[in-house]
Amino acid sequence: MAGVSDKARFYLERAAPELREFEEKEIFSKDEIRSLVTKRSDYEHLILSPGTKPTDFLSYVAWERSLDRLRAKRCRRLNIRNASSSHASQARTFGIFERAVAKHPGSVPLWRAYLDFAADARATKRWRRICTRALRLHPAEAGLWALAGRRAAQSGDMERARAHFLRGCRFCVGEVSLWVEYAQCEMAWLEKVEKRMGGGGGKVGNAMEAIKATEAVQEGDVVMFDDEEDEESGEEGGLLLPDPDAQGLGTKLKPRVFDDETAKKMEQSPALGGAIPMAIFDIARKQPFFGPAAAEKFFDVFAGFSNVSSQERIVQHVLGAMGELFPNHLCTLSCQIRRPLIGVDVMTAAFPRELRESLARLRDGMERTEDKKALAGKMVAWVDRILEMEDLDAAIKTVLEHTKRSLEESTG
Repeated sequence: MAGVSDKARFYLERAAPELREFEEKEIFSKDEIRSLVTKRSDYEHLILSPGTKPTDFLSYVAWERSLDRLRAKRCRRLNIRNASSSHASQARTFGIFERAVAKHPGSVPLWRAYLDFAADARATKRWRRICTRALRLHPAEAGLWALAGRRAAQSGDMERARAHFLRGCRFCVGEVSLWVEYAQCEMAWLEKVEKRMGGGGGKVGNAMEAIKATEAVQEGDVVMFDDEEDEESGEEGGLLLPDPDAQGLGTKLKPRVFDDETAKKMEQSPALGGAIPMAIFDIARKQPFFGPAAAEKFFDVFAGFSNVSSQERIVQHVLGAMGELFPNHLCTLSCQIRRPLIGVDVMTAAFPRELRESLARLRDGMERTEDKKALAGKMVAWVDRILEMEDLDAAIKTVLEHTKRSLEESTG
């Protein structure tokens, strides 16, 4: 244990300047400082001892972050600005995570917690390095690919986001969640483009301007898996994500995502009509994981984007495939029953009419299904979600409550 004690003392001594600042600026009392040193020493001995677990590191990080929140609160109360301890605390937490992933590189939750902390700290360059290392070690982890794809899409680089999702789908064979996440990302992109256009429709020129505005990024917030050199290359071999959050004098200009040739091609592209989400679904149909439950997940995703003008076409495409492949399955019937109310506002006159159509389909579905109990359970949950809506008409509420009782009694 002598080795462990020496190592623990080494890490504890590195925090000495911070502790002196705590005392000099009276952020913490001497007794509090003595107590936190004892607590930190306990954690250091714990994570340096043989047999340590990833949860030990996460507990240490949680304690450090709670201490930093308390420090920040007291600094605000004492009107202390530009305290060096704020940077020291963040650096120490990063150091703990580095030691954690070095000791437990196979722990995906540890990598995810590390990425979450880097994102919260707005340490974008470090986030890129961490994500690259995590994906190299865990290429079959769908959640990491989805995280990289979402971050690229949020920064506006859909080309890179698609590349991440496609590469992830090749590595994560059998992961329906990644395909569904990809489809959701594409729907969010369509929604964003149409919002830029002013609510859908419009001229092609307006669409192109909207796409350019949507996909203008600062080099794209993406994981670089090629062999491009970077001036910041280090232990990651130059595989870095570009920095979308860079500010100040070092801010880089936004590149043109679309050149003139690409713009001309996009004018006739069916992408704005929902071709990409439908293509994702069609390719997913050929995968071994595809089944009624997987198709229903796609349906649920597409049903959630009522602001996309091509939603009806996409949803109908999914329902057509489900009706062809699984005509009487409870997942298909559930989607068919819910279909009339997709995108219909509860406060409009169309809602009662479409609800009547859904209830008619419900009666027909209960007669066709081979598993009435399971379908009734799905429909009870669906009715409950409608009943939770605010400002629901009293007559509609009465009808739905009666429908719910009937479903529960039929499977009693």
